[in-house]
Amino acid sequence: MTTLTLPGLIDVHTHLRVPGGEHKEDFATGTAAALAGGITMILGMPNTSPPLTTPSALHTAYALAAADCRCDVGLFAGASPEDVRHLPELGETAVALKIYLNDTFGKLRVEDVPTLRACFRDWPRHKLIAMHAEKQSVAVGIGLAATYDRPVHFCHISRREEIELIADAKMRGLPVTCEVTPHHLFLDQADAQRLGPLGDMRPILGTPDDVAALWEHLHDTVDCIATDHAPHTLAEKHSATPPPGVAGLETSLGLMLTGVVDGRFTLDRLITLMHANPRRIYNLPAQPDTLVEVEMTPTHIQNEQMYSKCGWTPFHGREVAGRVQRVILRGQLVYENGQVLAAAGSGKVIGGQ
Repeated sequence: MTTLTLPGLIDVHTHLRVPGGEHKEDFATGTAAALAGGITMILGMPNTSPPLTTPSALHTAYALAAADCRCDVGLFAGASPEDVRHLPELGETAVALKIYLNDTFGKLRVEDVPTLRACFRDWPRHKLIAMHAEKQSVAVGIGLAATYDRPVHFCHISRREEIELIADAKMRGLPVTCEVTPHHLFLDQADAQRLGPLGDMRPILGTPDDVAALWEHLHDTVDCIATDHAPHTLAEKHSATPPPGVAGLETSLGLMLTGVVDGRFTLDRLITLMHANPRRIYNLPAQPDTLVEVEMTPTHIQNEQMYSKCGWTPFHGREVAGRVQRVILRGQLVYENGQVLAAAGSGKVIGGQ
């Protein structure tokens, strides 16, 4: 049996459901799930209820995170046409700004040019802008990065046409980065049909050719692996109007280590994608005396072992190459042998650097 020692992993794309969706997840359960997956720092998205588009909403969410988080948590501010006046103040504490050009709910969809101009003009230049952009919307984001000469990070890229366009932009020296999710690397349209509502997420799963393109570009164009952890209850998923999204914090590392064992990319590249690049791109603080020990033995993902409040994963029953054995965060043992040991509130909140 081999034991690997990794740095604390960073997931820059999670939905922690606070405020407004605490029956799906909260800061205590979501950060417990993160530690069980070897992840010691997570960034939470702003499409909550209410969304994090005003200073008061962001302040409330940060206070709740400080009280309950077991690992370190930073929060995005959200762009909204009716709240753009708050961007400078939001930029004082949020780790980054999230702009939704495609599918989302509530008032976070941005479809007008004046709001986009305001975001790129008024958001602090030392803070990143991240985008949910699919298909031709990726071209819009690249154009804005070029026009305003400031970095743009593309979330959950899932199609060949998208990753190839980003590769072209990088070849021209444009300041763009991107992430892909494990579910877009390990599942495709056939799995979506097999799983039904449990395989529905946004972006939807791609074709085998889309999946192949993501793997082809994992060695250069892709900058981060991020889970887009988006839990919903089974009752919601089996309802007449199932919401899109799946949990991912606890399964990400095992899946990606399987890719390493299968020779699809290297362990050094995994560390770059899941630790070094996320920290660099978002300018996140160091976590001294932090490590993750992984037992490299085949194991099966099981719904019953999940700390996420939703209690299910589309990868239930799948064999992966390793499992997290121990996690040490700032010198403290916070996870060991399937047990989360960190107390709620022992993590830190990150206001960006």
